[in-house]
Amino acid sequence: MAGTGVCARHGVLIKDAEALEIAHRVDTIAFVKTGTLTVGQPRMLAFVVAPGEDEPGWLGRAASLQSGSEHPLARAVVEAATARGLQLESPQSLAAVAGKAVTGRVGGLELSIGSRRWLDEQGVVPDSLADRAKALQADGATVSWLIEHPAQGRPKLRALLGFGDSAKPGAREAVAALHDRGIRTVMISGDNRGAAEAVARALGIDEVIAEVLPGDKAARIRALQQQGAVVAMVDDGVNDAPALAAADIGIAMGNGTDVAMHTAGLTLMRGDPQLVPAALEISGRTYAKIRQNLFWAFFYNAVGIPLAAFGLLSPVLAGAAMAMSSVSVMTNALLLSRWQPLDRSAPPSK
Repeated sequence: MAGTGVCARHGVLIKDAEALEIAHRVDTIAFVKTGTLTVGQPRMLAFVVAPGEDEPGWLGRAASLQSGSEHPLARAVVEAATARGLQLESPQSLAAVAGKAVTGRVGGLELSIGSRRWLDEQGVVPDSLADRAKALQADGATVSWLIEHPAQGRPKLRALLGFGDSAKPGAREAVAALHDRGIRTVMISGDNRGAAEAVARALGIDEVIAEVLPGDKAARIRALQQQGAVVAMVDDGVNDAPALAAADIGIAMGNGTDVAMHTAGLTLMRGDPQLVPAALEISGRTYAKIRQNLFWAFFYNAVGIPLAAFGLLSPVLAGAAMAMSSVSVMTNALLLSRWQPLDRSAPPSK
């Protein structure tokens, strides 16, 4: 009760006592990149058309296709087109291919915007846009591809879209705090490997698992567990609820979905990554208090029972010792309320 109470005061809600007791054993933290380590509000950094193509025209079509989607990348495309004063159309036959692409008809053309995995599945070669894509990915940008699907002939690449998302304040400090505790950090992302590794380098993440479909994240968590790791997963999305459930303990960001928070054992009421090491620290301190209290409870009994058995301890003193035992255990537990999380982002005091 003392541990869950102090966690709640600092923005960490504990679903049950089991979650608090498991958290201190965690040795691997798996983060989902978007919305957890990054702000989750990407901007479109580049729109590059194939040679000879009409840039405003294809940007308008791309934005029209994305106007029917609530995905953060889709909103970024619409905002970029709107800022240039382009008129958008309502897409028809809109459909999503989970983790890969969105497809639909705009202005009589069958179009899709998808990942590199989707591009390869369509048998399209980037050609002249490949070098620009590599440069964007090296800078940490997410790259998507605009493809036209003619009624006759092969699909044609029309443009690439580059998106950027900034790291959350405190993300690097949170990763450093986890490393100080000897915890390995892993980033699981559906993004292309170049962009994912660039973000991981900036934040100091140990390992990157990139280009993972939403349905495959639970399997990646189980693979980490099969290596002998006790895994906590930090996420905020509905698509990753199975992965949160598969982890030894799930940690949901409070700015995420209700499904994620219901599945997770711990919920961070603020989208602050620094609450992750704080939650693990208070879990460790709580478990230490449990062991200390068990020691003192057994110590009092180990001393008092033999003395009472041989008539060396009067009932009055025995009752006083029993009361002292209870008071000391309660006082030791309530000392947890004095705990404060370490703010690593604050400048050091002089």
